[in-house]
Amino acid sequence: MAWWQHLLIALVPVFVFNWAFGDREALLPILAMPMFIVSVSSMFLSLPRFGAYKHGLIATEKALNSEAESAAWIELARVRRVAMLYACLPAWLAAVSVFVGLEAVPQILLAVSSVVVLYLYRIPRQLG
Repeated sequence: MAWWQHLLIALVPVFVFNWAFGDREALLPILAMPMFIVSVSSMFLSLPRFGAYKHGLIATEKALNSEAESAAWIELARVRRVAMLYACLPAWLAAVSVFVGLEAVPQILLAVSSVVVLYLYRIPRQLG
């Protein structure tokens, strides 16, 4: 359920900002391309968090059916929550890029990239 919540948290601002501010004149259209580059680069901020998430998965799997299982699940949830927030960055920056006049196709690409990175943080069937 948390994955779906983060998916909404990532994508709703893109749709709302485009609906509310998409028809307005761009404030600084020269910043559209640098904003896109920064937004794409923000995907790489999630890489260290992905490593921590994988370590948390391994620790949780080792702690299954033991006394440390609940603590392992809590730690995994904490690490996963932080990682999924970092995964939302490209979509959030796509929402903000409405103000600099970024076109719809790059915004869609950034939103899809957030969805793909979020998909990496689903709980595997072995643990679920």
